[in-house]
Amino acid sequence: MEISKRKEKDVLVTSVSGRIDAVTAPEFEKNLMESIGAGEKILLLRMNQLEYISSAGLRSILAIAKVLKAKEGKLVFAGLQGPVKDVFKISGFGSIFTIYDNEEEALKQF
Repeated sequence: MEISKRKEKDVLVTSVSGRIDAVTAPEFEKNLMESIGAGEKILLLRMNQLEYISSAGLRSILAIAKVLKAKEGKLVFAGLQGPVKDVFKISGFGSIFTIYDNEEEALKQF
């Protein structure tokens, strides 16, 4: 798993590639929680390079969303592909979170 971040206005655009599974989910969660702890309130997770996400990854996302909600922040997603998109649909995450087709479309909302 690789994570890269950059700021676009008030939005922290976080690109995740590879896999978020039981091994990498704690690192993923820690990385984003540190950003939130540093004051970030709007996170855009760009997942067009993410190949796989497990239930551990979904739990991490819920934990991150819970912390952001308490801080009146927002978590949105862009670029879900293939199996990751299917997992979001099947798990109901598609109805819990705002998901955009691409980063440009997501950034227009802020």
